[in-house]
Amino acid sequence: MIVRARIQLGGPIVLVWDNVGLHLTAGIREFIDANAEWLTVFQLPTYAPDLNPQEGIWALVKRDLGNLAAADLGQITRTVKRRLKQIQYRPDVVDGCLVGTGLSIDPAP
Repeated sequence: MIVRARIQLGGPIVLVWDNVGLHLTAGIREFIDANAEWLTVFQLPTYAPDLNPQEGIWALVKRDLGNLAAADLGQITRTVKRRLKQIQYRPDVVDGCLVGTGLSIDPAP
């Protein structure tokens, strides 16, 4: 799949991976080393919520669930969907979750 992506994109590939066991096997390491001219891999710590903007989003959603005495799963689902929709229309909130990670998205030139 990575080789296909390189062929399709026609340039170098940068992967950001967590430390799932599959990503750390000897075969994968050999593949990365053999293709280092076009493949760069950054590995995150096993669990890195501080580098994951979605953790900030879920923290905001969970605030509404903390004191919810739901009658059924449907009520919880509706509450989560409603909160996600509210966040969707607040790009400043989404951007804040990204800024909280210290990461940035550089727009394409």
